[in-house]
Amino acid sequence: MSSPYFPQPLVQPLWIEQLFQVPQTFAHTIAQIKRIAILDFEREVADKQLYYHNHDHITGVQHRAKTIFQVIRPYLPVSVDSDRAELLLDLCAVTHDLIQIFVPQIEPNTARRREAGVSETATIKRLFQYIEEFHQAIQNQNPEASVLFTNNDLQILQEAIAATICDYDPVEQSIFQPALYNRAQPLSTVARVLALADIGALGMEGIVAYNTEGSLLFLEENPDVRSLVEHHKLESLRSDQPDLYENVRQRLLRRARFQVNFAKSRLKRCLQELQGFPPEAIPILHQKVFHYLSSETIQAIEATTPTAESTSLEALTDFFQFNQLMAERHC
Repeated sequence: MSSPYFPQPLVQPLWIEQLFQVPQTFAHTIAQIKRIAILDFEREVADKQLYYHNHDHITGVQHRAKTIFQVIRPYLPVSVDSDRAELLLDLCAVTHDLIQIFVPQIEPNTARRREAGVSETATIKRLFQYIEEFHQAIQNQNPEASVLFTNNDLQILQEAIAATICDYDPVEQSIFQPALYNRAQPLSTVARVLALADIGALGMEGIVAYNTEGSLLFLEENPDVRSLVEHHKLESLRSDQPDLYENVRQRLLRRARFQVNFAKSRLKRCLQELQGFPPEAIPILHQKVFHYLSSETIQAIEATTPTAESTSLEALTDFFQFNQLMAERHC
């Protein structure tokens, strides 16, 4: 297949042998790509101990993306193949976090972090490898355009996953997705839906889901703290390792304060980020889909999230419910 998205030929991989049959529809093609992507993703989750970027996260993004798309679908231009767009959106939801690349940690007892765009770029490359390998396996047997990905499909996939890249706003002390604000290059419907579904837990699912995501992200980004929780050593830090006690306490305080700021940012940015959708759909999305984004929700988060400098480690760990989350994971 000649395409700017596949500049290098790829070696036929072993996973092609797992294909049960040549797909007869594009939906079947999508299903088979998702199947092999999930198998690969499960290895990534296990190898890198991903407590947040795992199967539960992609299932949540799938559900939120489908909910948003069903609202806007009746208002899409007739020129848009909504069935194909929905299939591409679901593939993006499943594969948008295939790879997580962390910056090597130099200092002990610090959070591991990701550089903006690095994991997403690697994810796009991996997804396109799957697609190219799939094309190579079937194009001699069934080269129908309705079964294979078109260049336009590939552009949509690349744009959508790239739209989930976040940047930091120092004024709001929070993150946002710059692609949603690029007026020079408006996003496709698939890209805008995926971006908002990826960070839409608070608006669509409420405070409990939002706080749970924050706790899981902290555990994923702080494996040393996760180890302390697993071995029940947090309780004795105050007396046994006071310096580490303070180190962990400060990290948790920063996470708690970030969650308040991020919630405020989600409310502030909501209407602006919905502007790329059909005008008729925006009030429905604002009032019925992202219905938790309200001043009342923000007030409740501020009232219940421990952010005072004097907050103890014990109070913070109670708030983040680490023991409960770890127990659920190992059930």
